[in-house]
Amino acid sequence: MQFFANINIKPLEPSISYRDKIVLTGSCFTEHIGNFLIESKFNALQNPNGILFDPQSVASSLLSYIENKAYAENDLFYLNEAWNSWQHHSRFSNIDKEACLNAINNSQQQAHAFLKHADWLIITLGSAFTYKLVQGSAFYVEPNEVANCHKAPAQNFIKHLNTIEEIITTFDTVIHRLFYFNPKLKIIFTISPVRHLRDGVVDNNRSKARLIEAVHHLVNKFDKLYYFPAYELVIDVLRDYRFYDVDLAHPNYAATQFVLDKFSETCFSQSTKELVEEIKKIVIAKKHKPFNSQSSLHKKFLQQQLEKAKDILQRHPYLNLEEEIKYFSKG
Repeated sequence: MQFFANINIKPLEPSISYRDKIVLTGSCFTEHIGNFLIESKFNALQNPNGILFDPQSVASSLLSYIENKAYAENDLFYLNEAWNSWQHHSRFSNIDKEACLNAINNSQQQAHAFLKHADWLIITLGSAFTYKLVQGSAFYVEPNEVANCHKAPAQNFIKHLNTIEEIITTFDTVIHRLFYFNPKLKIIFTISPVRHLRDGVVDNNRSKARLIEAVHHLVNKFDKLYYFPAYELVIDVLRDYRFYDVDLAHPNYAATQFVLDKFSETCFSQSTKELVEEIKKIVIAKKHKPFNSQSSLHKKFLQQQLEKAKDILQRHPYLNLEEEIKYFSKG
């Protein structure tokens, strides 16, 4: 008896390798993929603006990286005893204006330099809803689209459900700019399986449907664009509330791992998958907490892991295992 609907995911061609540079941007599910890649020692940069959910915010952030935009003091606003940016996640917010601005601009410069030479850009869209500042509100600025509302009072915003045409038009321009900026860049689109229940079940489904339709239009139109079905793997294959967290909105650990396993299976070559497993053992070994750090047994363990890390580095000198080698050298 078959308990899961089959889903045919074409292997990514060309596949992602350890020699590649990868930029990730978008919703909170982006960070599941990004954290997996970073912990597996891929050369990856994730969410330079912090978490972004809607197409307009993602597109605007990508254009700002291309242009190496420098943010100024008048791009910030003061709310809840902190300086914030409408275009950035609250992880950039700070009680000190200069510290906030420095963090934003340092991230901008890093993103500009990294994207210029990146091999892959992974975009995860979460919602087709955007928020715009109401003209006449105390916070009103131009452009008035915001990526993060920073818990400002609701009366300051207009909520807008982007049409399929608006999403396509927005990304059409950005993709042309991206390919001109970095001709070797390849792009993977995914739709986040996180359910935006605050929009209501009906509007959440309308939102996801528009994202899916727009993304498939773009993938069919452009070369070097690909689609990975993270949304479908959770919603249509797993299809059960036991794969969600207690909020019934976020996929739980089991569901996330299922998606990441499928990502590895379809986006990596066999040699890359084997190297991921080797590195995973080294990373786990580094997290090992010894009962007695001075024991001969633990020192032997460190020496063994050091030799394994050095062996991997000798075979793959482009990897960054500096932290692991430093840790294991303590023995």
